[in-house]
Amino acid sequence: MENEDKRQEAMELVGKAYQAHMKGKLDEAIELYTQSIGLCPTPEAFTYRGWAQSGLKDYQAAIADCHRAIDLDPEFGNPYNDIGAYFLEMGLPEDAVPWLRMALKAKRYENYCFPYYNLGRIHEGFGRLEEALAQYRKSLDENPGFGVAAKAIDRVKAKLASLTRKEEP
Repeated sequence: MENEDKRQEAMELVGKAYQAHMKGKLDEAIELYTQSIGLCPTPEAFTYRGWAQSGLKDYQAAIADCHRAIDLDPEFGNPYNDIGAYFLEMGLPEDAVPWLRMALKAKRYENYCFPYYNLGRIHEGFGRLEEALAQYRKSLDENPGFGVAAKAIDRVKAKLASLTRKEEP
């Protein structure tokens, strides 16, 4: 029972940290996530602390926390996508791909729209517009309210239409 009480208290701290995080108070959020981890390490606390650290551009610490989250729960999808996103932010798209694919295989994940979207960004960045469009569509299929994916689809369609016009005699 004591372990369950500690876990509940730790998750309450995660909730408080998340609120601070959403208000842009990253240092406060990191401190609260760290307190949560001290009580009872959870994959959520490590993943979200990493996310807060990424907001401070500390991608190495963010990736390290995501690895700790994966060690605790390999089925939790968020840290896989986050590692991929951090590699994208660091300008290493090839390093991002395997992590995004692992996110898509994770059983405990509610946001498959994000790895599909990030894979679309990679394809688009390399000029593989048809592949980018397919990934963005999968992202939007997963979350029809994901406006960023809808805008990406429109952008890629416009690029494809422009290429088609240039190829016509």
